[in-house]
Amino acid sequence: MNNATDPEWLNSGDNAWQLTAASLVGLQSVPGLVVMYAGIVKKKWAVNSAFMAFYAFAATLITWVVWAYKVGFGKKMLPFAGVPGPIISMNDELKQALLPTSGLTARFPMATMVYFQFVFAAITVVIMAGAFLGRMNFMAWMLFVPLWVTFSYSIGAFSLWGGGFLAARGVIDYSGGYVIHVSSGTAGFVGAAWIGKRLQKDREDFQPNNILLVLVGAGILWIGWNGFNGGDPYAASPDAGAAVLNTNIATAMSTLVWTILDIIFFGKPSVIGATQGMITGLVAITPAAGVVAGWGAIIIGACSGSLPWLTMNKLGKKVPYFRDVDDVLGVFHTHTVAGCTGGFLVGIFATKEGCAAFNITNEGGAIEGNGKQVWLQIVGALFIIGWNIVWTSLILAFIKYVCRVPLRMSEEQLLAGDDMVHGEEAYALFGDGQRSLLNGDLGRYPTSGDGELGTGVIVGQTVGESYPASPNLGKDSHPASPIKEGFSKGD
Repeated sequence: MNNATDPEWLNSGDNAWQLTAASLVGLQSVPGLVVMYAGIVKKKWAVNSAFMAFYAFAATLITWVVWAYKVGFGKKMLPFAGVPGPIISMNDELKQALLPTSGLTARFPMATMVYFQFVFAAITVVIMAGAFLGRMNFMAWMLFVPLWVTFSYSIGAFSLWGGGFLAARGVIDYSGGYVIHVSSGTAGFVGAAWIGKRLQKDREDFQPNNILLVLVGAGILWIGWNGFNGGDPYAASPDAGAAVLNTNIATAMSTLVWTILDIIFFGKPSVIGATQGMITGLVAITPAAGVVAGWGAIIIGACSGSLPWLTMNKLGKKVPYFRDVDDVLGVFHTHTVAGCTGGFLVGIFATKEGCAAFNITNEGGAIEGNGKQVWLQIVGALFIIGWNIVWTSLILAFIKYVCRVPLRMSEEQLLAGDDMVHGEEAYALFGDGQRSLLNGDLGRYPTSGDGELGTGVIVGQTVGESYPASPNLGKDSHPASPIKEGFSKGD
């Protein structure tokens, strides 16, 4: 036996599943959320929205391997952070996976562990971008991503997964309900307040340009979640199978409940609404997936299909602060509210058998006589929310006031959209792929040469909308998704 190619600690089945799970999670971001964002916004923001997700994936990886991974999973420096440093030598990549603070080992190489944890970090930032679409300055986004991964995401990861103080106290976050979803939803809402609103015209009329593309992204997101939750036992174990099954049970239940509520209150089922229900189900089961039974997953799905629906469609319309903050895709509702819902419910419905199968020492939740777990879950959520409020604000203030980079695009960029920001447009529907005369909210008129090639100048004449309002997505349609929040003139 060659120990270099087949070391004694390696389990090829565990390694194969972990790499597969990591790849499934990576596909959730690229292309999953890339195409979902491209389809769910107005045509003039399709390129910018997709590119924000695409850039975040790349920037997070370099940040992760050069210093941030060890902040989240390295040797303890503080109760909530590890010592930063690179993890890119060949020895680092080939040795057995080890989380030094918690003492946890896995039967696959460190390279697999680093990549698996990276795709979680990446999707957290990509999710957050959903709150900033249609107006965040791309240069500010380029600075924000590595700073936020370093000072916010990695802190939550170490505190709950890397052996930090919340893990030591027994807070359960099976696969990122707090580390990923509560943090991204909170940071997204805070960031949206700092950046400012979209143009009023965009808030009033922000109908998706391609709902079928949204469904493609949603499908990738749903099935990719099998790796999201199924990979967190760090083994091809019985608990991995339980996590996958419970994930799909809760998601299906949440989708059904959200759709039924849309029908009851708004008279028709909404594709975008059902997609939001799917997301909230995936989010809520994440902190609980492998430690609750199937009936617990059904209850979590019912709650995740109803509570975020209420906060998004009722509370969000009545509380002035929620109306004023332009959280484009409603990530606060779909991720913070849903993540807290699942995190709280795992404190009730966690089972002794599930905890043992996940290799944690918790005695289950309240149903097992361990009511203390509920309070631990609340403390964990409050820490993640508080940390993200403070550090997201500090990072954006640093970019705005120290780096002197505006957080919001200029008015001209906001009017024109993708063409002025990136020099590209999403759909070239004329000739042999030549660009159209119409782009964004402005007309483009040639000064000389072929205007179809975009050689003209932009003048401030408003042109009619490229797409007529869909009868299901017009201004009087029910607000089954945060995109439709802007359809109310009251905004």
